[in-house]
Amino acid sequence: MLLWATVLLGIPMGALALIWLLTLPDVTLLAKTNPGPTALMEHRQAVADTQRHPVPRQWTWVPLSRISRNLQHAVVAAEDASFFIHEGFDWEGIKDAAIHNLEAGELKRGGSTITQQLAKNLYLSTERSLLRKAREALITRSLEHHLTKERILELYLNVAEWGNGVYGAEAAARHHFGKPAQDLTAEESAWLAAILPSPRRYDPLRKTAALTHRYERILHRMKQVTRHQPHANER
Repeated sequence: MLLWATVLLGIPMGALALIWLLTLPDVTLLAKTNPGPTALMEHRQAVADTQRHPVPRQWTWVPLSRISRNLQHAVVAAEDASFFIHEGFDWEGIKDAAIHNLEAGELKRGGSTITQQLAKNLYLSTERSLLRKAREALITRSLEHHLTKERILELYLNVAEWGNGVYGAEAAARHHFGKPAQDLTAEESAWLAAILPSPRRYDPLRKTAALTHRYERILHRMKQVTRHQPHANER
């Protein structure tokens, strides 16, 4: 331990940051194995424990074939309309976010794709920093290289946060609408997609003006989403 401590102390902080940046998780395992609790889930749990307000975790994994195509289309339309044609990054979205952040003087908007959000949810902290964004980008590229688009979407829909302690499409459908994810209608799916940016703030059963406006945009965009069809049941 003393030897390692000496070595580490002798390495400049920039080099340590580079080592951390380049030490990536093995995403190839995700091709056939579903992940355990994500970094985001563990973070939420740790905060809840610290505040002594434990929240039961609602999370049930289901294959893409048991998630309504309505919800698949709604999430793509809402979060990443070019998901099926980009390679992990929406450069126009990133450019717009960069301009916004420069004008705001802080990192407020990310322009993240579904793959980037998956990388963050699975492996990274919730902090906003350039170093974390760089690591997110490397993991995103690895996810796109090793997994199909359908698998990436399946993973994302199963780990996305949809309420306080609610994770994944199945738990979200049952928590908010009392039904399995495969039975969600287009309208219900649009409401669930509408709360994704702030899932612990919004509830699809309490329809604020802002949430309703986002819901209406998503419902309209759902008809315009073009994509390769996964091997899933049509709903």
